[in-house]
Amino acid sequence: MRSHVPRGPWGVLIALTVIGAWLGHLVWLLVGTRLSLASPLAWLHIALQAYLCTGLFITGHDAMHGTVSRHRWVNETVGTLACFLFAGLSYRRLVVNHRAHHADPTGPDDPDFSTRTQSFWPWFTTFMVRYMTWPQFLVMAAKFNVLLWLGVAPWRIWAFWVAPAVMGTVQLFYFGTYLPHRRPDTPEMRPHHARSLPRNHLWAMLSCYFFGYHWEHHESPSTPWWALWRMRDARARAAAAPPERAVGL
Repeated sequence: MRSHVPRGPWGVLIALTVIGAWLGHLVWLLVGTRLSLASPLAWLHIALQAYLCTGLFITGHDAMHGTVSRHRWVNETVGTLACFLFAGLSYRRLVVNHRAHHADPTGPDDPDFSTRTQSFWPWFTTFMVRYMTWPQFLVMAAKFNVLLWLGVAPWRIWAFWVAPAVMGTVQLFYFGTYLPHRRPDTPEMRPHHARSLPRNHLWAMLSCYFFGYHWEHHESPSTPWWALWRMRDARARAAAAPPERAVGL
C-alpha cells in the first residue's frame, strides 16, 4: 500500500497558507481587534487560533518527512520556521526524535511512547518533559517580552497566543500520539503499532488535519497530511475487496 503524492507546488503553497493564516490571525487578535473575553466571539477565535497552531506543527512535521518540497533546503526552512513559531522548538532535535519514533513505534527507544502508563495525563506529562528544553523556555520568554515591549496587553498574550499553543499541543498529542498508539495492540494495528480514526474525512480534518489517519501515515510517511484521506480510502477499498480465488492447476 506504500505510495506517495508527488512533491509538486501544492506542498509549499499549503504550508505557506497555514503559516500565513496562523500569523495573520494572531496579529489581528493581538493588536487589531476590540475583542473582550466577555464575548463568546473571543472564545471562538481562541479555538480557531488553537486549530491553526495544530496546523502549524503539522506543517513542521510534514517538512521533517520531506513532503513540503522536493528540495531539502525548502523543507528545512519551512520546518524550522513552523516549529520556531509554534513554540520555539528546535527543528533539528525534532527530526532526530521523530525518526526514532518511526524506527520503532511504541518500542523502548520511542521518545513519544510511555512504557510506564497508558493514562492520558501522566503520559502527556512524560511526553512534554522529554520534548521541552531550557533554550525553548528562553525563546518563549523572549517572545513574550517582545510582545509586551510592543505594547500588547498581557491578557491578550495569554488568551490569544499562550492558551491556543497549549490547546494545540494537547490536540496534537491526543489525536497524533495517544489515540493511535495506546495499548493494547490489535491485529489491525500491525505492523506499525498504530490505529486510525474511523473513516470520516470531515472529522479527521477538523480533529487533527487528517493526522488521526495514523496507520496510513506510518505506512506511507512520504504522503503529506492533506493527502492521507486518499490512503485511508485505498485501505478501506482493499479491506472491502473480496479475496482472490485460488486458481487450480
